[in-house]
Order: sequence, then structure tokens, then C-alpha cells
Amino acid sequence: MNDKHINPLLKTALEMGPIVIFFAAYLLLKDRVFNIAGRDYDGFIVVTAGFIPLLVASTLVLWKLTGKLSRMQIATVVLVVVFGGLSVWLNDERFFKMKPTMIYLLFAGILGFGLFRGQSYLRTVMDDVMPLAHEGWMILTRRIALFFFGLAVANEVVWRTMSTEAWVYFKTFGLTAALFVFFMAQGSLLKTYGEAED
Repeated sequence: MNDKHINPLLKTALEMGPIVIFFAAYLLLKDRVFNIAGRDYDGFIVVTAGFIPLLVASTLVLWKLTGKLSRMQIATVVLVVVFGGLSVWLNDERFFKMKPTMIYLLFAGILGFGLFRGQSYLRTVMDDVMPLAHEGWMILTRRIALFFFGLAVANEVVWRTMSTEAWVYFKTFGLTAALFVFFMAQGSLLKTYGEAED
């Protein structure tokens, strides 16, 4: 299937919309308790239950419109369904809070395995976006693998030592800001090892 181009704003809305809605819904429902089928669920669990189908739907729409999904998007949806589903099924918010840890460890592990084999798996999925020399890809992949591992550790520290509200703010803003700052800091590497496209 050929890749299809869509409006960048629509693409961003589909990718970020579920997270924004999750955050807004959490702020609205965080102090409420819902009795469903004779069982009490706090606002966080109810919002998580709504987030799962919302993310699946937005990802399917994105796939329908663009004709492709990245491995990261697919893995994220699978882990949200698994860990979010466990949180809702067992009425235990800890599983959903573990989800970012699992995602970042998975990506760090995959990239690290590629580095161990002398390859940059990052290049496989991003070469058409950022043409770099081989050495540049290896350096960037090493940095991103370590960065993802650091994010996994940070997520574990936050959810295990802080309140649910603090974790929600960290997940919504802290991790997003960390990713932005990290990639902005790679400017000199991209400039040094960037290759002009033919």
C-alpha cells in the first residue's frame, strides 16, 4: 500500500488527541468514585477504561488515512490495551502506570540488541526522515537507547514514590518535554553526520 499524505495538524491531533483527552478527563473525574456492577472504581480507572478504545480508534483512523503505522505506534497500542486492560479488569491503577516503563524498556532493548549486532535499527525506520552517515546513526541510536532506559527508570521512580496526580502530570508533560529537549539537543550530531539527499 502506498503511503498517503494527510494534513500535519490532523496527524498531530490523532496522535496527541487521546493523551490530551485523557489528561482533561482525569482532571475532571480524579476525585470521583463510580459504582459499576456493584464495584467501586475511582476516576483514574474510569478514565483509563475510556482511553483504551479512544487510542485504538485514533490509531486505526491514522492507519486508514496514511496507509501505515510505525512499529512504535503499534507497540504502544498493544501495551496500552494489555496494561490498561489489566488496570481496569483488576481495578488496580499500577498496571497502567507501568505501561510507559514497559514501552521504553522494549525500545531500549530492541535498539540495544541492534547495537550489539553492529546495526542501527533506528535507521531502518527513520532513514527516509533523517539521512545520516552510518557512524551518526550508531551514535544517535546509542544515545536514544540510553535515553529510553533513563525514561523507564524515571517513570518507575515517579509512580512508585509520588501521587497518581503527580504521575499524570509527569506522563503528560514531563515525558513529552524530555523527548523534545533530547531531540533538540541532537542538533550538532545531525549537522555533523547529516547527508544531503540526492
